[in-house]
Amino acid sequence: MPERGATIEIGDLSHRMTTTEARQQTRILVQAAVQVCEDKKGEDTRILELDPIDSGLSDFFLVTSASNDRQSVAIADEIEHKLKKEFGVFPNSVEGRQKGEWILLDYVDFVVHVFLAERRAFYDIERLRKSARPVSPAEFDAELKTALAEKTAAVRKKAATKAKAKPAAAKVAPAPKKAVKKAPAKSAKKTAAKKAVKKIPAKKAATKK
Repeated sequence: MPERGATIEIGDLSHRMTTTEARQQTRILVQAAVQVCEDKKGEDTRILELDPIDSGLSDFFLVTSASNDRQSVAIADEIEHKLKKEFGVFPNSVEGRQKGEWILLDYVDFVVHVFLAERRAFYDIERLRKSARPVSPAEFDAELKTALAEKTAAVRKKAATKAKAKPAAAKVAPAPKKAVKKAPAKSAKKTAAKKAVKKIPAKKAATKK
């Protein structure tokens, strides 16, 4: 484990995702991990949203406390299992599982810290990340729901715009029909000419009489 006050270097920077959509997916994963902490009776669970200066480090720290090492291992194991089973996501690295005093699950875009209560007070990573924005699980959930609602509204608006544009495009350049209608006129002239030719023998016959 790092010494107290040491800088914690987390994550493979070559795999960091910074797009809005990727960040939203990260929020969904963090929320799933928070749910595990609550189900497993983790205490004082908090989320630290790191500022842009630390964006190369990670987007979020999830911190929770356990009353004993067996509980901390159970929380960490269940988080790993849930994210693997439901999202197909694996941690980049796992540290501290053997002792269970401070278990670190590094998912690159977010990092889970499961502490024994006394170890958490000793290392105090919340204090080390003063520039981070602390968010309660309830606040984090509300923000995630708002972001998803905005995304859904944007998708529906885009689909509606496309639907309106399609009928307008269908009216452009109808197939020409006038040229087809002129053809019967030509055939009518030919028919009249043929009739005139047929009448000539009749006149000649009358002259002979």
